[in-house]
Amino acid sequence: MQPFSSARALVAGAALFVLPFSVAAQTSTSLDPLGKPTTPQLNPLNQPTLSPGMIFLFQLEGEFAADVAKGGGKAFASWFAPDAITLNNGRAPVMGKTAIASHATWLAKDYQLTWTPLGGNMGASGDMGYTWGHYEGHSKDKDGNPSVVSGRYMTIWKKQPDGNWKVELDASAEEPPAADCCALPKP
Repeated sequence: MQPFSSARALVAGAALFVLPFSVAAQTSTSLDPLGKPTTPQLNPLNQPTLSPGMIFLFQLEGEFAADVAKGGGKAFASWFAPDAITLNNGRAPVMGKTAIASHATWLAKDYQLTWTPLGGNMGASGDMGYTWGHYEGHSKDKDGNPSVVSGRYMTIWKKQPDGNWKVELDASAEEPPAADCCALPKP
């Protein structure tokens, strides 16, 4: 799989988008029966730094992620504002919901995109904010072998004139290989 946009990827010729979402350090998680972490649950009682605005934005991200898990690329594109933009590694910006939808053609059965917000902030006016975090995209390569892309994302949210919240900007960057992450420069 090759990187596409804002945590997006190209798989079998279909443009895939990976959305940002990660607040793991500020959430509590539980494990499913197989020992894998479940979706983080926000808990303002033991994370007093979570503002109501941040909690709201994380809830939006959770709804967004749940829709994408069920509906794939079509569901992904439905969360964008008409004038939205996606930015991805080494790719031209994709501008406008129609263009974003034309790239987000993957099916949930073929590509599983997950993300977890790690932070964010609501603007003082309460009508715009951002989240950032970690994403993963799981698929199979042309030979049927598992393929995973992961990285960081940022989503800018804006309240629309009809009162709904939509994604205005989605940007992502793939993570460097683990060995490259923390290596010190050689003299």
